[in-house]
Amino acid sequence: MAGLKQKDREAFEETIRQYTPLAAGIVRNVSRGSLSREDREEIVADVFVTLWKNAEHIMDGKLKGYLCCIAKTKTLTRLSAVTRHNDVPLEDFEAEDDFSITAEVEKQEVIDDLREIIAAIDRPEQEIVIRYYYYCQNVPKIAEILHMNPETVKTKLRRTREKIKAKLKERGYDL
Repeated sequence: MAGLKQKDREAFEETIRQYTPLAAGIVRNVSRGSLSREDREEIVADVFVTLWKNAEHIMDGKLKGYLCCIAKTKTLTRLSAVTRHNDVPLEDFEAEDDFSITAEVEKQEVIDDLREIIAAIDRPEQEIVIRYYYYCQNVPKIAEILHMNPETVKTKLRRTREKIKAKLKERGYDL
């Protein structure tokens, strides 16, 4: 945020790299096929232009929420223009019931928190967790690869799960 507030180009480019998939997903989900690919790309670009213009006003820790809100607002504004052009009132537009921007943002926050917690774990335990949960390797296979006793792998996996759970609780997750 400090870099963005100081109009640092590298910080801005990194923000674009990191948050473009999130902004594009929101635009795509809110528009639900009502906008062309070019329109969606233009909205995503507008989101980051708005960020650049207003970065100094964004509170620390609120960047993701700000980007989500801007993406949703700009998409709804574009949809309003499109529906006005097609003589369909915006009030008649209903997003599908299974879509929730809040849920999408919360899901991404959980993923980000888990990545951060796992990155802070000591190397052998980190590798065990990644191999077990992300590569779907079983305990004997992990033990073989890491030259460990399978019981040691099980113990490290259990203890690491407990550490991750404790860290998530510290961050306010209800487990």
